[in-house]
Amino acid sequence: MYDMRYKAAIFDMDGTILNTLEDLTDSTNYALAHHGFPERTIDEVRRFVGNGIRKLIERAVPAGTDVATIDKVFDTFASYYKEHSAIKTRPYDGIHDAIAKLRAAGVKTAVVSNKADFAVQDLCVDYFPGMFDFALGEKSGIAKKPAPDMVEECLRTLGLEKKDVVYIGDSDVDLAAARNSGTDVIMVGWGFRDEEFIMSLGAPFVIHEPQKIVDIILGE
Repeated sequence: MYDMRYKAAIFDMDGTILNTLEDLTDSTNYALAHHGFPERTIDEVRRFVGNGIRKLIERAVPAGTDVATIDKVFDTFASYYKEHSAIKTRPYDGIHDAIAKLRAAGVKTAVVSNKADFAVQDLCVDYFPGMFDFALGEKSGIAKKPAPDMVEECLRTLGLEKKDVVYIGDSDVDLAAARNSGTDVIMVGWGFRDEEFIMSLGAPFVIHEPQKIVDIILGE
């Protein structure tokens, strides 16, 4: 028997359960080059992600680019990324085992991400088949993180209260989303933001291996 602290674990996707950075960078640079713009480095793209793919493209194009052109670059990116989102993307070491242990103990698992919903659904099927009770990405009609709406939709669907869940993420957006939705949070140190930055925002702690998620949630 476990003295479970939470009934559900809600995971961010990019930088938390999947290292998507290379595919995001390749797709961004494909779209930029297609429209005659200079490419971005992987470290630049790392800084640009977290607020959805539209914001990624807005940050990636040169300053002063007009909205109509940004729209075209975004459309090129979205079309290309839909077909190339799982080329170099890989789960972080140990994350599969951690999720499997949680589910075996009766903990519900979910994904709430600012990544486009089509990509969230596809990547969950590709890399985590049958491992999540709920998955939601950015789509029209629901405010993206750090607004609480996506987390609240997850809670409604799973029939849980905020005290029952913990949100797990790697970025400032994730930390703010947890605060805004009133859930506890576990911040991970293997993602797209460095630990010093996350701690400077008042994160309670940062973990460095997925097994620690299991230990915290199961009260071990």
